[in-house]
Amino acid sequence: MEKLSEMYISLLPVILAGILNMVWCKIKFCSFLSIPVDNGKNFKDGKRIFGDNKTWKGFVGMIIFGALFTVLWGYICSLNTYLSEHNYFYVNFENTFLYNLITGAATGFAYALFELPNSFIKRRLDIVPGKPSEDKLKRAFFIFLDQADSIFGCVLVICFVCPLPVWYYFLYVAVGAVTHIIFNMLLYFCHLRKNMF
Repeated sequence: MEKLSEMYISLLPVILAGILNMVWCKIKFCSFLSIPVDNGKNFKDGKRIFGDNKTWKGFVGMIIFGALFTVLWGYICSLNTYLSEHNYFYVNFENTFLYNLITGAATGFAYALFELPNSFIKRRLDIVPGKPSEDKLKRAFFIFLDQADSIFGCVLVICFVCPLPVWYYFLYVAVGAVTHIIFNMLLYFCHLRKNMF
């Protein structure tokens, strides 16, 4: 149970960043960033590289909000011994403003970056951006992958500052994916997502 709490303590900032980023991507402010990461271009198979849903606005949002929430969470952790001692980011490094700014931005960047391969694969399989596959097997696979892809990146950042066993890395990703599914359901019911999965 303690390992589970350590996971949430360590990744809470990026979880909050992901939620706020959903709102950020929906508002019209800084709409000039709402251009696709692939710039609307196709791959050599004639299909879009990533699709319209992966935008520079989402990338920028994750980096900024990741850094912001990590700095705020770092301050809160500095006031609480339990939080500090159970946050993987502070096992080998000191809880400082600059460190939190860098690791927060890195975690946000990894979150956004690791979503891209999933989108690339889905475009090759003709799965419409933001829509589930009609094939039941593909649908089940991508429901999990859609939630796990960004977690792979976030946990990798943790591994750079606090090496974890391989088995724990994948356990971390699995628990993170389940958490992501629950949050997506909540965001769907709050009308911040078009689809539940």
